[in-house]
Amino acid sequence: MNVISMTASSAVMAGGEGVFTPPNPTDFWQPLIGSGAWAFTRPMALLLIAGLFVGGMTLWMSSGAAAVPSRKQYYLELLYNFVRNSIARDMIGGAHFKRFLPLLFALFTFILVNNLMGVIPPFQNPPMARIGFPIALTLVAYIAYHYVGLKRYGLFGYFKHMIPPGLPLWIAPVIFVLELITYFITRPLTLALRLFGNMFAGHMVLVLFILGGEFLLFHGEGLLKAAGVASLGMGVLMTVFELLIQFLQAYVFTLLTASYIATALADDH
Repeated sequence: MNVISMTASSAVMAGGEGVFTPPNPTDFWQPLIGSGAWAFTRPMALLLIAGLFVGGMTLWMSSGAAAVPSRKQYYLELLYNFVRNSIARDMIGGAHFKRFLPLLFALFTFILVNNLMGVIPPFQNPPMARIGFPIALTLVAYIAYHYVGLKRYGLFGYFKHMIPPGLPLWIAPVIFVLELITYFITRPLTLALRLFGNMFAGHMVLVLFILGGEFLLFHGEGLLKAAGVASLGMGVLMTVFELLIQFLQAYVFTLLTASYIATALADDH
């Protein structure tokens, strides 16, 4: 059962017929096994499905690869080249980007498929609307760019690298503190919250338009029924808009990860 149908059922039970109860964050929880903090939830199941789908499709589409690509190989190469040329090479540069391609390709495809779970029946529940999942992905990016910087410069050199060369001595400590906050707090915080916030808010608005339209259509009178039709129409438009947001958020997360790696590798700040 998807988020929309479960929210509709809870609205009827909570408010009774003729009273609309809007969706709320608890509608995303949906435990399948157990309860409380250790429950196995529906978003967890969808995350596993997405991971198996990405891995399985990548293996299938790359099997029997040849110089003259088959249709499945062509579409895989199209996606791969997008990550390779528009993200990895543009952000990291031709000298270093190839070794980070597996990470960036995996991040982009995995996030994209999970985001699309928000609009594809019968799933209709984006796992990234649960804050724990964006935090876990951010931790991967966080470890990656710090590891790259530490390996390239060493511990002392990495922290020294955070201070732009040529700064007056009196301002260097202030800039160093600001850079520490940026590298260790601001970057991971905004990376996780951006993905979570867009997936959560977008899906909440989508559910609200559809459930509100359904309620007005079946329980409203006169012009309220027309408003219900308009609300359902907005739900359709918001679904199309949400598809764009889902792609952009996967792209932005991967792009920023590549950007942070590039900053850790850069000779100059």
